[in-house]
Amino acid sequence: MPAAEQLTDTRGTARDHVFPAGRERGIYAAVEGGFGASWFGWGQAAPPSWMVVPLAVGSVLCALVAVAGIALTVRSRSRWTGFSDRTVRRRFGIIVDVEFIAAGIGAAALAAAGRAPWIPAWVCLVVGVHFFPLSRALGNRSLARAGALLTGVAAAALIVGMATRVAPSTVTGAGAGLCCLAVGMATLAGRRERS
Repeated sequence: MPAAEQLTDTRGTARDHVFPAGRERGIYAAVEGGFGASWFGWGQAAPPSWMVVPLAVGSVLCALVAVAGIALTVRSRSRWTGFSDRTVRRRFGIIVDVEFIAAGIGAAALAAAGRAPWIPAWVCLVVGVHFFPLSRALGNRSLARAGALLTGVAAAALIVGMATRVAPSTVTGAGAGLCCLAVGMATLAGRRERS
């Protein structure tokens, strides 16, 4: 089986669902909330003055989602997660390694070319794209939806950054932060549905 198929073949391990359940639900919400707070923070790099408070509020809301996710994880009776499966852990590790390498190389290239303001849009694009194979590897369709949203945010940051004086970090931080907040809240509220 080709390597790309091995990364996304979930026949033996995935539980195809829209949202995770139990302990996994808490873990996902904690991660989404934590990253959302980080994105809102990155949006603070060069925002217009009117965006400072909304970005700070977004960070706080994401932190609350992360805390709720941690509480749900701790309270969960189930100890099983997708990561209990060695194959899932391996696939996850490969996908995330590729994501970090691509983000790092792209960021270094942009910085070396004097285009550092575009790094947030690049990172957002890489993060968005990595969610597509991750969604299949983990059997969680909400990750593909998050990937589509984040890829759209990266495109919006490029367009707005080129057409206006708004910093790409502002568009990326606010957009990706909102996406993570929405996905985190939906994960906390969502019920596991099989297709």
